[in-house]
Amino acid sequence: MASIAITQDNFKSEVLESDKPVLVDFWASWCGPCKMMGPVVEEISNERTDIKVCKINVDDESDLAEQYGIMSIPAFYLFKDGKVAAQVVGGQPKDGLLKSLGL
Repeated sequence: MASIAITQDNFKSEVLESDKPVLVDFWASWCGPCKMMGPVVEEISNERTDIKVCKINVDDESDLAEQYGIMSIPAFYLFKDGKVAAQVVGGQPKDGLLKSLGL
């Protein structure tokens, strides 16, 4: 399943109220490491049916980025039961990302 683009309008329903863990990728189109991680995030979204994968463009959704204290991107947050369970900042190989997030 392809990743879901998150906005302020669907954040609550897609992330906070999700019945399964949600991997959220905070990114921006001008960010080199974000571009590098894009295919990795899509690969995860296509391979893992036990989690939901979402992307938040920090330029378009600055309120959400500010709410979660995003200072560097890419930033990956794992939400479980509406709360942040793990976070990783920066690009890394898929296996390392999943391991760091406890997936």
